[in-house]
Amino acid sequence: MDLGLRGKVAVVGGSSRGLGRAIADELAAEGVQLLLCARGEDTLARAVREIRAAGGAHVEGVAADVATEAGVMRVVEAAERSYGRVDILITNTGGPPAGPFEAHSIEVWRKAAANLLESVLALTHAFLPGMKERRWGRIINITSIAVKQPVDHLILSNSLRAAVTGFARTLANEIAPRGVTVNNVLPGYTRTERLEELAVHTARARGVDAAARLEIWNDEIPMRRIGEPRELAAAVAFLASERASYITGQSIAVDGGWIRGLL
Repeated sequence: MDLGLRGKVAVVGGSSRGLGRAIADELAAEGVQLLLCARGEDTLARAVREIRAAGGAHVEGVAADVATEAGVMRVVEAAERSYGRVDILITNTGGPPAGPFEAHSIEVWRKAAANLLESVLALTHAFLPGMKERRWGRIINITSIAVKQPVDHLILSNSLRAAVTGFARTLANEIAPRGVTVNNVLPGYTRTERLEELAVHTARARGVDAAARLEIWNDEIPMRRIGEPRELAAAVAFLASERASYITGQSIAVDGGWIRGLL
């Protein structure tokens, strides 16, 4: 299937590793020109080198913390300098600390809000006007299965990613007539560094080891296995494509059937 993405320009957040890197690889394979952003300079530089070496896409990188105003401006300036426009915005940031409500101070909540919610608002605010002017754009937020079925010990993620969902659903209707779609992709339990960290934390809380915690998750998933990053990346690439032009305002789970709800 030709996704009609060749020559489009995408900004991919958190793309030095994990889900963001898988998304970058998938878009590069479709001929998308990429601006990768992440906080870690070394891992980001390695991702840029490896994707360039694979061929088929022009790739640039910018080390930036999009939870800060200065970081967002670095991304915006790099996109303007490298490409002059952005057609596809993939917002993706690392997850906040796990733990129950009383384990997190107000300052931890503020930092999590800056990372998970305010970064999405700021990046969308920066790139949306150009998309509307060109009457074509894709905004895809990587959130979590927690927005449809809250996950124990993840109160920060459960709360703030739900706020992103409300924002995206409302914005989707506002800008639909301008040819710009807004969707969310909800990763389930996927084989990343973040999942390994979460396994260690929840295992301690339950008095088991991390390997046992992973086996419990396997049993909870109807497909009986943890997802692979490339499986989520394929869904993102489709939503970014010309073929997905009539899909907007949706929150699509890539979770092996873990969410038990009807909607």
